[in-house]
Amino acid sequence: MKLGFLYAGQGAQHPGMGADLYEKYPAFRAVLDGADVDFDLKAVSFTDPDGILNETQYTQPCMVAFAVGLTDVLAEKGIVPAAAAGLSLGEYSALYAAGVFDAKTAVKVVAFRGKAMADAAKGVESAMMAVLGADRETVAAACKAASDVGVAEPCNFNCPGQIVIGGERAAVEKAAVIAKENGAKRCMPLKVSGPFHTSLLKPAGDALGAYFKTVEFKEPQIPVLHNCLGGERGAGDTIPTLLERQVQSCVYMEDCIRAMATLGVDAIVEIGPGKALSGFVKKTLPDVPVFAVETAEDVEKLPELLKEVKYE
Repeated sequence: MKLGFLYAGQGAQHPGMGADLYEKYPAFRAVLDGADVDFDLKAVSFTDPDGILNETQYTQPCMVAFAVGLTDVLAEKGIVPAAAAGLSLGEYSALYAAGVFDAKTAVKVVAFRGKAMADAAKGVESAMMAVLGADRETVAAACKAASDVGVAEPCNFNCPGQIVIGGERAAVEKAAVIAKENGAKRCMPLKVSGPFHTSLLKPAGDALGAYFKTVEFKEPQIPVLHNCLGGERGAGDTIPTLLERQVQSCVYMEDCIRAMATLGVDAIVEIGPGKALSGFVKKTLPDVPVFAVETAEDVEKLPELLKEVKYE
């Protein structure tokens, strides 16, 4: 069986995530205990006593430590991906699954990324909005029409009928009005701390570009589907360059999911927390089974669920 792994992005985090996995699996404990960060990652993940888990500089290393630890737990059970992708932050976990980083490096890199993104967002009156029930052309045109009052750009193509726009608040709000006037069903404000995956995050991209010169990137051992491409990297692409570009450009998640089918995966496993990506898969590839894994109970059930999958 060929499995595709999809890794959750920022927004799926919640206090308590990973606590049961830490208790049960030494492989998960090893990752969290070995995390090289300047805060108590386990306390923030498990109980969040200071209410900082939703701040991006803390969210990112906590989420990736969770995903890396869970990847190692599944690997011990013989459940490994034939291809991997992730939503925004989740792309770093996908690269770990492909052997590009070791566990400590993956967490350390995203800790830097989180701080760089938080710094880039400071002082920007920003917003992000989920536009439901509109196609890409309608959303792009709405953003262009709103550009007279500021930056508004498509920043996530999640699945058919769900597109996220982001940028400066006034422009995003105007683009949402225009999108609804042209057929969008709903526009929902998102609780985020910056205009992520827009050109306003170029300072974060520049910071990452400089930082990546100090990081070793190994050759991936399985295909990784990159957010900013919607598929595998080309001959002229390097992983550091794509990650620098990723933070300041649109995420083509729907395209990455479709590319999983092109690669011939028989089922997709979402590495949580959360089940948002499972919803995207069901809307994009309704014939491909998808299983969300977040808890120790999910881990124990997964082998039997996979046995029930019919594949070529």
